[in-house]
Amino acid sequence: MSTQAGDQLAPDDLARTLDGAGYRMTDARRAVVGLIASRDGTFDTADLVADARRRHVPAARATIFRTLEILAAVGAVERLDLPNGEHSYVRCDTRGHHHHLVCTDCQRSVDLEELGMATITTDVERRTGYVIDRHRLELFGLCPNCQIRTPS
Repeated sequence: MSTQAGDQLAPDDLARTLDGAGYRMTDARRAVVGLIASRDGTFDTADLVADARRRHVPAARATIFRTLEILAAVGAVERLDLPNGEHSYVRCDTRGHHHHLVCTDCQRSVDLEELGMATITTDVERRTGYVIDRHRLELFGLCPNCQIRTPS
């Protein structure tokens, strides 16, 4: 099963995730969480800074960076390494490990469940002697809407 970016964590869910991890929910963090929750698809810090200015949200650039770091540490956002060498972030469902499928045109993302990676990692461990403690898989392509808009 997969979830669309819009089905991911709402502002209250993000706030509860921070609170549950022991982070105080300041007004500035609440503002940044609101900006992140309003994003549909991938975003970077510059997007959040621009959103804050445009919406007159009282969130300093440093607060945005720190809040993103905290949210990444608790698994509510994940940093994606893009094919062009840059990186961006995407909101995540914190209920379990998943992978991301990102549209290279509109930047919408879909959370994908396990996809059989457990079998692959078990085989890699068996063959190499390593104990794998984490992995990450990011898939990129054109979503169905962008395929319609972008003729082959």
